[in-house]
Amino acid sequence: MSNVLVTGASAGIGRAIAISLAARGARVVLHYGSDQTAAEETRKTMAGDGHVTLCANLTDTSALEQLWQAATRALGKIDALINNAGIFLNHPPLTTDFEAWKAAWHRTLSLDLIGSVHLSYLAARAMATQGGGRIVNISSRGAFRGEPTAPAYAASKAGLNAFSQSMAKALAPSGVHVFVVAPGWVSTARVKETITSPAVLAEQPLGRVATPEEVAQVATFCALDAPASMTGSIIDVNGASYLRS
Repeated sequence: MSNVLVTGASAGIGRAIAISLAARGARVVLHYGSDQTAAEETRKTMAGDGHVTLCANLTDTSALEQLWQAATRALGKIDALINNAGIFLNHPPLTTDFEAWKAAWHRTLSLDLIGSVHLSYLAARAMATQGGGRIVNISSRGAFRGEPTAPAYAASKAGLNAFSQSMAKALAPSGVHVFVVAPGWVSTARVKETITSPAVLAEQPLGRVATPEEVAQVATFCALDAPASMTGSIIDVNGASYLRS
């Protein structure tokens, strides 16, 4: 049985990942930032038992350490970490005042990049000691194509990709493998109006955006099944809406 910590697991992609992992027999620590009710509702829908919910502010370094320690106490050890939590803040450069611009960059980088970086560090050191483990970082196609109204988001995900590949090289000799899942638009409640707009649908060869369950299937594969030789991989899940080679 694998023990997995999933950040941002109360709703959306994180919720789907937690449910998918539980269906495979994993025990899951569901991290949430503020919505305990949603996290508990997610936990109650999951197969199996032994799952726990933990609250932490991922932009607070001390809170990250406390989260990792609490997750370890709850399940004994953590075999895989999935860094899913993140935010998308609009801040177009020509129409955003400087104070709002600075705030958007600080909030986005603090959560989408730095939080994942520090939690991965804690996980890597523990996993290396216990003989191996897996880290899965949820990125975005925005890292490759750019986000004109949310440049901090694109930059944070590009940084997460580079960080993940650096860690994959550094950790491979210790049996710790690092994977990246890069979705495009995903049909979560937070973006339900945007994903049905003609502009978004026009760029979707499938005629729709990805579902949370599809992203969760890939993240679960990386956390439980992907061969070691895939470490460092960035896996696109965008329905061919953005292709790179």
